[in-house]
Amino acid sequence: MAARAIWKGELKIGTQKLPVKLYAAVEDKSIRFHILDDSKRNRVKQHMVQPESGEEVETKDIRKGYEIEPGRFVILDDEELEKLKPEPSRDIEVSGFIPIKAISQQFYERPYFLGPDGDQANYFALARALENQETEGIAHWVMLNKAYSGALGAQDGYLVLSTLRNAGEVIAADELPKPDGRAPTKKEIEMAKLLVSMLEGEFDPDNYKDKYRERVLEFIAKKAKGHAPRLAAVKTKRKTTSLDSVLAKSIAALKKGKHAA
Repeated sequence: MAARAIWKGELKIGTQKLPVKLYAAVEDKSIRFHILDDSKRNRVKQHMVQPESGEEVETKDIRKGYEIEPGRFVILDDEELEKLKPEPSRDIEVSGFIPIKAISQQFYERPYFLGPDGDQANYFALARALENQETEGIAHWVMLNKAYSGALGAQDGYLVLSTLRNAGEVIAADELPKPDGRAPTKKEIEMAKLLVSMLEGEFDPDNYKDKYRERVLEFIAKKAKGHAPRLAAVKTKRKTTSLDSVLAKSIAALKKGKHAA
């Protein structure tokens, strides 16, 4: 099934504009359950109620409020919020280009493909230039009443636009607790390097699947046919405290596996 564009715009770099189409680059495969009445097996509805009395609050009486301190709210109506939305635009404006590894991985949020919308020659020329120079652009655009910042890169000959989180959402590593234990020994560092080198290889997407999702769907399919297979308990691994011991066992297992192969 061919991918369907979810948005159209123009990629703006300086005075140049390149028509593009936006496509989803990932798909949420999470299993979602409906909330049912246990006796009638039909869907139930959720209602807004007063926490003290349990009385239902009608939709016309519901307001949006931002809590500025415990128990104190600033009320905003739909008209006020509508005026605060960014101006609609179809421009994806690139403000500059940076090395491909200049942005921390914490900032990347959701990827999209940008496909050509007419001018294919300039489109693929830009994609090739970004790949060859290992560069990505910083882009800004408005989509569905929300302003976005993103990174414009290239993958397999196509442009990829990834939304970036705001700086206030990203936690810096220096905010983590400082190490208070002993430093790793030279032997532990060398063993860790050896373990990493023994596991070096190519990335294979087929090795990364949602096993839980597969088990749940398989169980649902069998139960729908009147079967209720027994589920084996998930075993937890025994913890070890010595890094030296863990690395030694891992390396020995890898060597044994390679020798058997």
